[in-house]
Amino acid sequence: MTAERIKKYILAVDHGTSAMKVALADTCGEILAFEFEDTPLYLSPDGGAEQDPDEWWDSFVKATRRLLTNHPVPKEDIVGICVSSQWSGTVAVDSEGRHLMNAIIWMDSRGEPYIRQKNQGIINVSGYGILNIARWLRSTGGLPAKSGKDSIAHILYLKNERPEIYEATYKFLEPKDYMNLRLTGEFAASYDSIMLHWVTDIRDIHNVKYNNGLIKKMGIDRDKLPELMRAIDILGVVKLEVAQELGISDDTKVVVGSPDLQSAVIGSGAVQDYEGHIYIGTSSWITCHVPFKKTDISHNMASVPSSIPGKYFVANEQETAGACLKFLRDNVFFGDDTNRFNNPEVYQEFDRIVEQVPAGSNGLIFTPWLYGERTPVEDHTIRGGLHNISLPVKREDIIRAVFEGVAYNSKWLFDLVERFIKRKMDPVNMIGGGAQSDVWCQIYADVLNRTVRQVKDPIMANARGAAFIAAAGLGYCKFEEIPELVQYSNIFHPNPDNHELYRKLYDEFITLYKKNKAMYRRLNK
Repeated sequence: MTAERIKKYILAVDHGTSAMKVALADTCGEILAFEFEDTPLYLSPDGGAEQDPDEWWDSFVKATRRLLTNHPVPKEDIVGICVSSQWSGTVAVDSEGRHLMNAIIWMDSRGEPYIRQKNQGIINVSGYGILNIARWLRSTGGLPAKSGKDSIAHILYLKNERPEIYEATYKFLEPKDYMNLRLTGEFAASYDSIMLHWVTDIRDIHNVKYNNGLIKKMGIDRDKLPELMRAIDILGVVKLEVAQELGISDDTKVVVGSPDLQSAVIGSGAVQDYEGHIYIGTSSWITCHVPFKKTDISHNMASVPSSIPGKYFVANEQETAGACLKFLRDNVFFGDDTNRFNNPEVYQEFDRIVEQVPAGSNGLIFTPWLYGERTPVEDHTIRGGLHNISLPVKREDIIRAVFEGVAYNSKWLFDLVERFIKRKMDPVNMIGGGAQSDVWCQIYADVLNRTVRQVKDPIMANARGAAFIAAAGLGYCKFEEIPELVQYSNIFHPNPDNHELYRKLYDEFITLYKKNKAMYRRLNK
């Protein structure tokens, strides 16, 4: 490791749903400091989920300026900026780069009727026309989600219900690509960020390109889609006014970067084929790289482009994970407690409580479907619940049941990913805010019956991944060096007795969905 590598820095941006985090990293991926600003979320009864792009940018500027004020480094030594952002969002911008409305984010399902119409044909299998299945699988390796939460469904929603916005749009951008536009003035997407538009040909993973036939099938305009680049490509340098606003050099390079799923894979250290990781944040996912293009239609999984040039990865995502604890804190227990409402320290209190409750929560089962689900079942009508409640149930049983219910749902996803790759993932790296909880890591180890490695500073995985992507793009490190650069705080081994109990409760968890899905559909359609 040379002195040259040590003294250079990267601004690594982790743009999540709930907050904008900006980290100062060195070119070996070590996070030296970070700052964050909350970003509001606006939900509507019709399935809408939006955020204000100006609030994104303002949060980014505030966090960056505070970071560089509190942790000053020579501005000429900040060699790059790389953004990792929430995925499956849509920002409609005009030719000047101004957004025309709030961003539609990954939780929004208002495009469902329009994507379902595009999916169907004369002869249908699982809601997809046979010809459509062949058309999409051959090119993209996957299929548009019927839930309406993919970016393409957002665009179809705008075309059908907000035609004035659609017509005025110059480009539709993912959140990460919008942030890059604000930084550089350049309109572009990456091979990985464009994936959920389902209009690209990924058969040659080294040369992902648009498929004009799929664009025509979707009924959207090709010229409203951005040009494509690799995640490690240099998009440009920061605009002069941005450099002045942030307090950095105006020759600081902006690397194209990746959405959060892809960046987190890199930041978890699981960069080799079949090395798995679990992320627990607002949502949760299980991911690993694979050396092949493959699709599991029935469980909404497919090989998609990775941040690493020439690689695919597969992911299985659940909509609400850490969000379930936030719901418990703010909507159930402490909504009127000014000291605990929206206070992250409550999560440590939850940990201490959960450690005192026996595995299995005395038979209480929580289903974590608080905002519908995307995988392994695509069903936006299902809802969460506490099952097998009795008079002896206490608050601590409920809290542990929420921890376990999220893990049960992760096992559902995890088993399907292992079936997809036809091998075990063991050990598994754990990242995200939920991975800060030792007791949650142990619950995951017991539920999955796998060794869980708690990545050091797990909440920094997305930012660390962005730093690694930038470092690779700028020539400071190689992806194959990353496993040696990632450290672990703790290793958790499964408890056989707990696993046997969890196996039985997990079977009941799956039964709860199968027996109640029709009821959820009737209640929430």
